[in-house]
Amino acid sequence: MAVAVEADLVQIGGLRGYGGDDQPDPDLLRACVHCGMCLPSCPTYRLTGQEMSSPRGRLWMMKAVGDGRLDLLDPAFDEQMYQCLNCRACEAVCPSGVHYGPLVEAARQQLETHRPRPLPQRVARRVGIAWLFRDARRMRAAVAALRFYQRSGLAAVVRRAGIPRRLGLADLEAMMPPVSRRALVPGEERWVPAHPERSVALFNTCMMGTVFADTNRAAARVLAHNGSAVDVPVGQQCCGALAVHAGMMDEARDLARTNIDAFEASGDDHVVVTAAGCGAALKEYGHLLKDDPAYAGRAERFSARVRDVSEELGAVGGGLVPPTRPVRRRVTYQEPCHLAHAQRITIQPRMLLAAIPGLELVEMRESSLCCGSAGIYNLIRRAMADELGDRKAGNALATGAETVVTANPGCAMQLRTSIRRAGGGADVRHVVDLLDEAYGGEAAGRAGSWACDRARTKSDAVPAAAD
Repeated sequence: MAVAVEADLVQIGGLRGYGGDDQPDPDLLRACVHCGMCLPSCPTYRLTGQEMSSPRGRLWMMKAVGDGRLDLLDPAFDEQMYQCLNCRACEAVCPSGVHYGPLVEAARQQLETHRPRPLPQRVARRVGIAWLFRDARRMRAAVAALRFYQRSGLAAVVRRAGIPRRLGLADLEAMMPPVSRRALVPGEERWVPAHPERSVALFNTCMMGTVFADTNRAAARVLAHNGSAVDVPVGQQCCGALAVHAGMMDEARDLARTNIDAFEASGDDHVVVTAAGCGAALKEYGHLLKDDPAYAGRAERFSARVRDVSEELGAVGGGLVPPTRPVRRRVTYQEPCHLAHAQRITIQPRMLLAAIPGLELVEMRESSLCCGSAGIYNLIRRAMADELGDRKAGNALATGAETVVTANPGCAMQLRTSIRRAGGGADVRHVVDLLDEAYGGEAAGRAGSWACDRARTKSDAVPAAAD
């Protein structure tokens, strides 16, 4: 990403203002009436008690930069734009309907364009976000190495030697769950029920298609059980959410165009997502590409097709096929921010859990307060992320739940770490993992009792045995 010279900035009274593309929309900024209803919902305000660490405070700072009352490169402005978790909780309670997410993302883009980062940070962002997430094959290769590390015994040796602790990586190493035995590769698996009622296209996502690939397969089996033929279209890549949150809009737009191209072949089929953060990003492609004449309309049509898996299952005609196998377990549900706040999906996951025989759902306190994951926030702002994670783990464990249920991979990893740090023994599962278990899981599919004709590779001439 090119870095603009200082002369490109708008100078207002000696202060540097916004310049170039992706400026915070002044109309959106003016929509804020400073009522303060957002303050109690904001995790950083609740932790710090500081006005500038609230949505209202940050919106004031964004407007002040645009009006020439605050310098764009003021360290306080930089700090607040990145201290924000972009959890969107403020949007869900705002009476004026301020669309906060795109504003803070545009402010970050302005910072990344007009102030160069130190070389180590630029390299880390270029390799860790722009390069690794640009090609799903690279992500699969990286996760394959992690799988080898976990399953070869090397991880146990490294832990016994205390290496992660000495390097300050103990929490990061503990955050990673056991990696699925094999990645889900687009075009290589397909689920078809005996009597399909509809077709859907599964958005694989970076983490869900690799680390949590078995959860994506569970989602496909559950969808198939409920009458959907499930394809995983080839050509899809990362959704671009991490790039958007990092102020790397050009990289995010490139990924968005690639995904729109990949999914257009599936016509008007719903695009089903198992990661809340990815779903929120996909639903905002229309905004991301609004100024691209070749893709603006296509992006709006694509976004209109996107459904979270709980949203898709909650809208099945005739209702959800009742699961028959009891799952005797006490669980609590942790609401991912980008499901509850950005997508306003709160009822459907609970409805799915309530449909599982034998399952006891106990609500936790502050279930919709951010857990501190927030993309890579828990890697770059550990102190605040850990404080939020420990608060969430305490609330979850207070319910006596054996399992904490969520619907986003980042939340799952953050909760896993926080629960372990608190000394708890609860495991963390996705909603569809439990629903799949109640339908009989992979074994039921192999028995041909409900799931599909064999998941087929794109080179298969005939279907194989049931999956």
